[in-house]
Amino acid sequence: MTAVRATPARLGLSKLPSLTGLRFFAALLVFCFHITLSNSPIPPNDPINPFADAQLGGTLEWLVSKAGYVGVSFFFVLSGFLLAWASKPGEAKRQFWRRRLLKIFPNHLVMWALSMVLFAAAITGPVGWASNLFLVNSFVPDGAVYVAVNPPSWTLNSELLFYMLFPLIIVLLRKIPGNRLWLWAGIMVVAMLAVQLVTTYLIPATPVSALTPISVTQFWFGYIFPPSRLFEFVLGSILALIVLSGRWVPLKMWQTLLICLAGYVLAMIVPFVYSFNVATIIPVAAIICTVASDDIAGRTGFLGSKPMVWLGNISFGFYLCQGVVIFYGRILLGDQVYETPIALLMVAGFFLATLLGGWALYALVEKPVMDRWARPRRQPSPGASAPASALVVDPLLQPAAHDALSGASR
Repeated sequence: MTAVRATPARLGLSKLPSLTGLRFFAALLVFCFHITLSNSPIPPNDPINPFADAQLGGTLEWLVSKAGYVGVSFFFVLSGFLLAWASKPGEAKRQFWRRRLLKIFPNHLVMWALSMVLFAAAITGPVGWASNLFLVNSFVPDGAVYVAVNPPSWTLNSELLFYMLFPLIIVLLRKIPGNRLWLWAGIMVVAMLAVQLVTTYLIPATPVSALTPISVTQFWFGYIFPPSRLFEFVLGSILALIVLSGRWVPLKMWQTLLICLAGYVLAMIVPFVYSFNVATIIPVAAIICTVASDDIAGRTGFLGSKPMVWLGNISFGFYLCQGVVIFYGRILLGDQVYETPIALLMVAGFFLATLLGGWALYALVEKPVMDRWARPRRQPSPGASAPASALVVDPLLQPAAHDALSGASR
């Protein structure tokens, strides 16, 4: 038995354009979840759903009630997949951490400051705003803290933990014999199930949250607490090694989409905590690996088109802007509801505003920072200048290798 090593095809595959495009659909799932909520996470927790037709509004909310959970789980798995895919043995930890911090913090700090100016300073205590500033608020089991300031940024707490641990994780994963990678992938899924069993039976179930059918503490432990989400990230890294080693089971896209549909239906009927990730983790893994395999085979298709890659590149900003555009925007408009045509126009307007905000973050903050500081400048030898062909582009700086939430996640 031998450990997994990079395959010859691996050397030329720093780009996975279809996965970049797929990221936008994951961010869109989160948007659909947020825009139909009955209760905002921002006090006074008024409804966001703009539909006066209660039956239609309720039906739409029900249809996408698990979409946000799927999108977040997708980003966590994708983060592990892309980091393992682009990882190079012997890479300096300091260099890796610098890139990752530059990837998430500039966008986060901009949205943190904007949120504080617009609304958060008036409703957030010192613990909330300070812990969110440094992305540690998700470690606090207090609903007023773990979604403090810019609520969507709670996922960056998990991403930051993933980044700090990844240099150790990838060293351990590379020691797994190739024929045992699937076993360890299964262990990660079982660990996710174990987290939700602990959530159900060991975490206090009272008082019940006003926003979910479980307690605030259960929601925190099962969904928000960063260590609870680590297994998705590790699974993503294992899946990358499975694909790179040629051990992925080939699936056609239509088969993968059927698996995704079945997983979503399952998430709608299982007990609430199992919809966070357990019910949909196999579909998430299937679509990531299938799309990556299609990229390897040169079948990029629609997801790898220039418009979709552009949307994927701005998906991190699109995700982070939702707290201000949707949650604060509805506060500005009041809690009015509207007839269906007007409500649909409002949803479209929020979508375009969020898209514009995501583009602005990418074009004015994220990309300039990464271009300027993420890659160390090569020092030419005395008396000689390095030829352009000698410059090695880091795969992590390629659009497809930006993880989701911080590239969304990431």
